[in-house]
Amino acid sequence: MKAAVLAACAGAALFMSFDALAASICASAWQRSVEARLPSGDRQGHGPDLGSDEWQGVVEFRLGLRDRPGLPARDSAAWCTLIEQQLARQPGQAATTTAPVPPACRVKPAPGSIAAQVCADPDLRQLDQHLAEVYAAARRKAVNERPPVLKAEQRGWIKGRDDCWKAGAAGTLGCVRDSYILRIVELQARYRLVPVLAVQRYGCDPANPADELVATYFATEPPTLIAERGDRISLMVRQPGVGGARYLGRNESLWEKGTEVRLVWAYGQPEILCNKAR
Repeated sequence: MKAAVLAACAGAALFMSFDALAASICASAWQRSVEARLPSGDRQGHGPDLGSDEWQGVVEFRLGLRDRPGLPARDSAAWCTLIEQQLARQPGQAATTTAPVPPACRVKPAPGSIAAQVCADPDLRQLDQHLAEVYAAARRKAVNERPPVLKAEQRGWIKGRDDCWKAGAAGTLGCVRDSYILRIVELQARYRLVPVLAVQRYGCDPANPADELVATYFATEPPTLIAERGDRISLMVRQPGVGGARYLGRNESLWEKGTEVRLVWAYGQPEILCNKAR
């Protein structure tokens, strides 16, 4: 899947706002806040994945909670609440622990550049750091990838992000935010950094059983799927506010309507009706 799938500013209305990523205490934004105050790794991308059982175990150990009787289940909001309470009781540590510097801000960016705007905006700084963590996890998964495309794609993504100035003053920050969110979910889905929710097969031609669409759904935010048909693959992102579940990719779309999907598999091509395999 080429990085162009996530080209900056392509249809800004498709994406969720950053606020939706931090809607609850256990959300990824809160996990990053805990990591900033109580680092579990070496700040170079080496350490447990945020939110994982291993990460939660490190947090418990650092706070002296490991094997404490009555500790809430790690998959509960009560556990997150307890951790936050414990962190609040350690002002000395919280005051001396500095948040990691996002990659975009490690070298002073040129005034007025997109990187400078990222560094000046708290939400974008947080997204930049989150992407760095996800990218580090993807690199670990891609160590044997041939050809090694991840690094080159990331450079291409940065160039696309920096082209957000073309959106104009009113739309630049939204374009940058959307490009970060989409790059994050692309890496999470492509490199299986989040759970697979379901795998569904659809037949697209009753006369040809080999004409099959396979959709793999991922627990990203916003939700994503990877569609495979023949020798082509497309990453698609779920769209809000439409009837049924509709996903859009670069030139493809998939719209679930009951037991069937309406599929557009290439730019300018007619819609295809595919039915869920039994």
